[in-house]
Amino acid sequence: MARSFAISPALKKRAARIELLLMDVDGTMTDGSVTLLSQTDGTALEIKTFDAHDGQGLTLAQTAGLRTGCITGRESAALLRRAHEMKMEFIYMKQPLKMPAYEEILRKAGVSDSAVAYIGDDLPDIPLMRRVGLAVAVGDAVPEVKEAAHYTTKALAGHGAVREAVELILKSKGSWREMIDKARA
Repeated sequence: MARSFAISPALKKRAARIELLLMDVDGTMTDGSVTLLSQTDGTALEIKTFDAHDGQGLTLAQTAGLRTGCITGRESAALLRRAHEMKMEFIYMKQPLKMPAYEEILRKAGVSDSAVAYIGDDLPDIPLMRRVGLAVAVGDAVPEVKEAAHYTTKALAGHGAVREAVELILKSKGSWREMIDKARA
């Protein structure tokens, strides 16, 4: 899954400063599908699919000392489990507006906007993308998100886009090769 991509000097400078990687969930960590499985009692179970390569990317990020988190409008037990598996420090669900959660994370993490990367795909992500040091759009993000981004992944949402963003950051920091040897299952 490792990609060879050119990193411009300006992009490398932005990415090298990142200490905290935040992201949306539906349409970023997942392909955006929301699958509801009807139950006989009239309720529905929600099913989310997460990419293993994205998981390895998040594990590498954590190994490299990056702090991670997600801000999403939906609430999901599946996301909570995955976020805990990925050792995400910041997990904010049911956030119709993402800026208050973002500002709280900044305070808790003690970092400035320039030290934050954010990965998004749709309109609610744009206000954060305009503030962070590195705004990343997934490959199939809406045009307005791509316009707000410093980098657009070649990978699509839920299919390695998070991993690609992690690679960009770690390559810019010069620690990618070292992380390959520290990769764990």
